[in-house]
Amino acid sequence: QVQLVESGGGLVQAGGSLRLSCVASGRAASDYAMGWFRQGSGREREFVAAISWGGSATYYGKVGKGRFTISRDNAGNTIYLQMNDLEPEDAAVYYCAAGPSLDLADFAYEYWGQGTQVIVSA
Repeated sequence: QVQLVESGGGLVQAGGSLRLSCVASGRAASDYAMGWFRQGSGREREFVAAISWGGSATYYGKVGKGRFTISRDNAGNTIYLQMNDLEPEDAAVYYCAAGPSLDLADFAYEYWGQGTQVIVSA
């Protein structure tokens, strides 16, 4: 089992920045690829970014390309999502997920956190 806990969400003005964190614990947590997804009110869950277990490979969805950066600490247990130039459309609950391989499909991820809320005011 892998447990995931997100933090760093909050209220920010449009154009501002936030840095989300996700701490993974449990068996071999650092061996998993990890990703960020988000779900806004009334919208489908969408892929944001993912990073390989070693941190050498990353993949970005359309939503944050060029504005968001995913990274992983050296121990491999914590990932970050640096979000810059936030727009009201970025408001959502952001979820951290862990799975066996780098993937943009949510069904590829076995473990999920509870989410952290991001609110962007215009």
